[in-house]
Amino acid sequence: MAKAVGIDLGTTNSVIAVMEGGKPTVIVNAEGSRVTPSVVAFKDDGERLVGQIARRQAALNPDKTLFSIKRFMGRRYPEVVEERKLVTYQLVSGPNDAVRFKVRDKNYAPEEVSAMVLKKMVDDAGKYLGEKITDAIITVPAYFNDAQRQATKDAGKIAGLNVLRIINEPTAASLAYGLDKKKSETIMVFDLGGGTFDVSILEVGDGVFEVKSTNGDTHLGGDNFDKAVVDWLAEEFKKDYGIDLRQDKQALQRLIEGAEKAKTELSAVVETQISLPFITADATGPKHLDIKLTRAKFEDLTHHLVERCRGPVTAALADARLSPQDIDEVILVGGSTRIPAVQKLVRELAGGKQPNQGVNPDEGVAIGAAIQAGV
Repeated sequence: MAKAVGIDLGTTNSVIAVMEGGKPTVIVNAEGSRVTPSVVAFKDDGERLVGQIARRQAALNPDKTLFSIKRFMGRRYPEVVEERKLVTYQLVSGPNDAVRFKVRDKNYAPEEVSAMVLKKMVDDAGKYLGEKITDAIITVPAYFNDAQRQATKDAGKIAGLNVLRIINEPTAASLAYGLDKKKSETIMVFDLGGGTFDVSILEVGDGVFEVKSTNGDTHLGGDNFDKAVVDWLAEEFKKDYGIDLRQDKQALQRLIEGAEKAKTELSAVVETQISLPFITADATGPKHLDIKLTRAKFEDLTHHLVERCRGPVTAALADARLSPQDIDEVILVGGSTRIPAVQKLVRELAGGKQPNQGVNPDEGVAIGAAIQAGV
């Protein structure tokens, strides 16, 4: 009997998991990593790159590297004015105003590009399991409308999958924590991913989940935290050398990568060094960027972003007609919930409750989907 897998198709990264011996297991990809960047790139010779290898060359190929594809799934061109500003590639209007990515002289639908990410993950997982994978459950944000859900299902179909079900990410995360086993509980799922922030209030009783309310900010995520650091680095560099690194696509990509690394390190240590040699050059020769960033400075740069999480949580509680004291469990999802200032805010908003952290925040959604797929 071929195994069904659970897939978290994310804005920034995607994860695939399966039930093995009654336990959910995240499957490593061909590169040996548990997460696969949701990135697809096209090289000049027509070769297609997917995942980490695509992300790594984004610096040199910004207009042909497609990322944050999920933002465009099931959306129409006039709806994505804000999103268009956030990407380095070209978007055009396709049939019925649907969004299309233009790479050289070819237009791609978001579903096609997402299918490329899914296909890589499923192929890698099939090699790992030693059998072809056909059945899958794919997760989506709770607020996704019918068009977005259908687009996700279509992406699965294009990737050669039989999509058994589309389930909500907060429901999947709750399954990963075994909260379906509880008699009756009120759960807050706080999901701060790479590109989006979602907060959902769920009620569980007798294994049935009901989404009581959902709120969030579709333009708030780890990428914004990176950008805050990028802008600070660029301004500091400009003060020293009079050059704006953001005007140079290759330098900008290195800044983004340096900022992301620093952000990640500052969840564990209180200061880090951002060192980007040969970032640019002018008539006087090469220039190097070497700056110390402390956690305090990072918190200062990103304070406004952390605060933007406050409104949606308050609104979600109000919509569910609950107070913070009514929340029995708080679950953190998404890599950005590792940021100490974010965890502090969550504790405050949940009435001092300590979030449940038994499951890796990058993997909970895929694990929950795998549990559902194994039923």
